[in-house]
Amino acid sequence: MSFSAFRFDYRRFRIATLAAAALMAPALAQADSAPFANYAGNWSGSGSITIANSGTERIRCRGTYTVDGSGNNLHQVLRCASDSYKFELTSDIAAKGGNITGSWSEASRGVNGSVEGSIANGQVTALVQTNGYAATFNVTTRGNRQSVAISSKGELRAVNISLAKSN
Repeated sequence: MSFSAFRFDYRRFRIATLAAAALMAPALAQADSAPFANYAGNWSGSGSITIANSGTERIRCRGTYTVDGSGNNLHQVLRCASDSYKFELTSDIAAKGGNITGSWSEASRGVNGSVEGSIANGQVTALVQTNGYAATFNVTTRGNRQSVAISSKGELRAVNISLAKSN
């Protein structure tokens, strides 16, 4: 291949890359400026829960997510139940510059605490804490599908659920 042919291919590659970046920029800017915009609605699904000294059970969940007009603030209510365990998690989370902060509470046990983490490209990674309890949350949202993974060293060891948003 001659040097001029290489230069021609490089130039086409560069132009194609710049064109793709220009086309994607508005979508990426919107996603970053309103990270919770697509979360609003009713979600439901199932998965598994692992409880210390009790093993793993199937779990069913329903959630309601409310998002403010900016797409940066999320109010979430997630209710889940298995044959022997249930929880009702409420959280208020704000996103700014790829970081999230907020608060959470669990109604059936009367506990609450803080949420800190990050959000990017539909992926939330967070640490929730209260006195004597900490858990990691990983939430991935793609369109109307969401997967939630919670893990801790407490009574509730792990929760893995797949949710779908109803229209």
